[in-house]
Amino acid sequence: MAVIEVRDLHKRYGDTHAVDGVSFEVREGEVYALLGANGAGKSTTVEILEGHRSATSGEVRVLGADPHEGSRAFRDRIGIVLQSSGVENEFTVREAIELYGGAYRRRRSLDEVIGLVGLEEKVDARIGSLSGGQRRRVDLALGIVGTPELLFLDEPTTGFDPAARRRSWDLVESLGAGGTTVLLTTHYLDEAEHLADRVGVLSRGRLIAEGTPSELINRVSGTIVSFMLPDTVEVSDAATEFAGILGTNLRLAGRLVEATIDRPTHAVHQLTRWALDADVELDSLTVKRASLEDVYLQLAGDDADSDDADASMQVES
Repeated sequence: MAVIEVRDLHKRYGDTHAVDGVSFEVREGEVYALLGANGAGKSTTVEILEGHRSATSGEVRVLGADPHEGSRAFRDRIGIVLQSSGVENEFTVREAIELYGGAYRRRRSLDEVIGLVGLEEKVDARIGSLSGGQRRRVDLALGIVGTPELLFLDEPTTGFDPAARRRSWDLVESLGAGGTTVLLTTHYLDEAEHLADRVGVLSRGRLIAEGTPSELINRVSGTIVSFMLPDTVEVSDAATEFAGILGTNLRLAGRLVEATIDRPTHAVHQLTRWALDADVELDSLTVKRASLEDVYLQLAGDDADSDDADASMQVES
């Protein structure tokens, strides 16, 4: 059963075509990640699904309804975690959750919500006194207090430390396992790879790829080999120096060399033999399988490298 149905969605602002013929579905109980840099159409698409913007043309159904109508029954079935909720700083965490929870017919208890987001020790603290990561947990609490059937998560773990991010991942996974459908936007590509059942990639208003993380990763054949260029080799000479070992399709980022290799054992053997003969160390030598980050960078192209991208897509180590 499709919880979200989008057919040939368009959104124009004057001459700007922010969303250009996007179509996709999100099934019941699925975690679907929508990826894209600033200007890709991601935020506009999500805001239309939430009912905050109207479409220029196309068909959108969310939980069987037109979200732009914004009925009380529709609002009662969804939860939204914005990038910032704007909750009054003088409220305590307890007061904010109880206030927001009062708007829903099927609200979770305060203790359950606090336990899910890990704010037990801050329940009576004023929101203005919280750290950025703690405030983000409050945003998450407000999104789930109504026991939503569909949860929109917009950059949910921004500002979290690694431990808090992993705990939030556990929460999203448990929500999905319990039947909640989740539409996730994130700039942490490892987050999308870990959480999402399926991923959609937006670029310049168009959906350019869709599939499970594994399906998208399989589009990038081979193994990624990377290392820091030795001081004995000029950046301008790197392509020529390593063409016979890594092929001509290597990539440079400063002094970082990266290449996709079909025969990693042979290539690494040749590369380390070159280093031994030259009596140099290959700092940060890494051999890894392709990741969702590699897929995104390959698919999004200039979008991923643009100056106005959201500080570029990120990977949390």
